[in-house]
Amino acid sequence: MDAVVVLTSLVMKGLVVKIPSLPWALILASWIAGTHSITVTALTSAGNIGEDGILSCTFEPDIKLSDIVIQWLKEGVMGLVHEFKEGKDDLSDQDEMFRGRTAVFADQVIVGNASLRLKNVKLADAGTYKCHIITSKGKGNANLEYKTGAFSMPEVNVDYNASSESLRCEAPRWFPQPTVIWASQVDQGANFSEFSNTSFELNSENVTMKVVSMLYNVTINNTYSCMIENDIAKATGDIKVTDSEIKRRSYLQLLHSKASVCASSFFVISWVFLPLSPYLMLK
Repeated sequence: MDAVVVLTSLVMKGLVVKIPSLPWALILASWIAGTHSITVTALTSAGNIGEDGILSCTFEPDIKLSDIVIQWLKEGVMGLVHEFKEGKDDLSDQDEMFRGRTAVFADQVIVGNASLRLKNVKLADAGTYKCHIITSKGKGNANLEYKTGAFSMPEVNVDYNASSESLRCEAPRWFPQPTVIWASQVDQGANFSEFSNTSFELNSENVTMKVVSMLYNVTINNTYSCMIENDIAKATGDIKVTDSEIKRRSYLQLLHSKASVCASSFFVISWVFLPLSPYLMLK
């Protein structure tokens, strides 16, 4: 009785999978239904020079930490920014410019947090980053634009040293050089450029600058706003001056923050080995 040789080729989306010849079995190749994909989400953010920053990235969680691989890459940089695999950091391929400056939140990786903490943000850290994830469910990545600069809360005070009723708005660190606009609650839409003066003083590290803006001829029982803005952040300092009290508040908003979402997928082949006899007649 001659042995029967079965050779099957499975073609799907241009991919040919050749099945080994076996004299004793019929091989059935079945594709597990659908595709396996994971969604990775990265949030465009900004870093404040000299401070710690966060590059945000999340993914679909995996129940087994040892199956999760996180790779952070930066466009134009040869080495890795950071790598986490088998439950711990692997910095053997880390680029020199990031040595000692990166960390993931290891205790949160299991719940899908791949965010990267970047210490002592530098101007050169700006650029396009990729958050690449591999799990037992699949793999995926998402890009984010990371901007770097300097921004800080302004403080507005009454300047008692001035010759007339004046306000002084001061913010310690900004870069690139921002614009400063004054506004009034009572005189909405008014242009205060003729009654204000703004100066920029370079700080000791020769990158960021101190912002000082003066507003003259202010009136009592009014609320004034000092708005400082560049292409990274917008900050506002408010002051309300009445006969009996002075009230202040400040707030800051990062601009152009948005999420990037990407899902990647791969196919899984399941090989099923069955006896030949039910399907072929042997001679």
